[in-house]
Amino acid sequence: MQYDPVKSSLGEIFNRTVFLRKLFYRLLDLLLLRSWHIRKELKALKREGFAPKEILDAGSGFGQYVFFLARLFPGSRITGLDIKKEQIEDCNHFFEQTGFAERVGFHVGNLTVYRKEEAYDLILSVDVMEHIEEDTAVFKNFYKNLVPGGILLISTPSDQGGSDVRHDHDTSFIDEHVRDGYGTAEIRQKLSASGFSDIKIHYSYGDPGKLSWRLSMKYPVQMVNISKFFLLLLPVYYLLTFPLSWFLNCLDVRQNHETGTGLIIKCVK
Repeated sequence: MQYDPVKSSLGEIFNRTVFLRKLFYRLLDLLLLRSWHIRKELKALKREGFAPKEILDAGSGFGQYVFFLARLFPGSRITGLDIKKEQIEDCNHFFEQTGFAERVGFHVGNLTVYRKEEAYDLILSVDVMEHIEEDTAVFKNFYKNLVPGGILLISTPSDQGGSDVRHDHDTSFIDEHVRDGYGTAEIRQKLSASGFSDIKIHYSYGDPGKLSWRLSMKYPVQMVNISKFFLLLLPVYYLLTFPLSWFLNCLDVRQNHETGTGLIIKCVK
C-alpha cells in the first residue's frame, strides 16, 4: 500500500494557507491514535516538572509534533530532522509564518549518521524506526545525542500485528516499512546495547485502537489508493466515522493493554 503519495496529496491541499495547515495538524491530532498516546506522554512529563531546553523531533514529517512541542514547552528550542528535503523546506516556511522561527528549525538529515553529542534534553521519534533498516545505528546516536538524564520517547509498530501483519504470509500495509514491528524483548535489547538502562515499554493500539485505526486510517488510505476521487469523499466519510473513532481512541489511551499493535517506549539516559 502506497502511503507516501496519499500524504503528499493531503499536504498539497492543506499547505495553501496557514489556517489550513493548522487545521491539518488538528485533524491529525484527532484522527491518529499514536498522536493521542504521544501527547499523553509529553503532557505527563510536563506535569512532572520536565522542562527541556533542546528538543529533537527525529523524523519530523509534516511538523505536527514540533508544533505541539513548541506550544507545550514555550522555553524550548526545537529541531526537526527529516530525510525529505521538500518537507523540510515546507515546514521551515510554515513555521516562519507562525512566529516560531526563532526557536524552531528544520534540517535535512539522516538519523543513521546524525550525531550531535549531549545536545538534546528530549528526543522524539514517532513512527520512524519501522522505516530504517540500520536501527541500531540510530539508537546509538540517540543515546549519544541526549544529555545525561535526557529522555527518548518512541512510538513504533509492534510485532503483534503492527503494519497490519498477523501471519507470515502477510505483507506490510505500508510499503515503505522495512520491518513489520518490534517485539518488546528485541527493542529492549537493542536500546540496552546502545547504552540505555532505564527503559519503559507498554503496548498501544489495543482492541479499541485496532478498530479505530482501520476506520480512521486503513480504509481511507485504501480508498484513496484506488482513486484520488475519494479525497473528495473523505470529509463525508470522517463525518460519519469520527464519533466512533474518537470514542475508541479515548478507550485506548485510558486502558493498559496486555498486547497491542503499537509500542510506546520511554528511555532515560
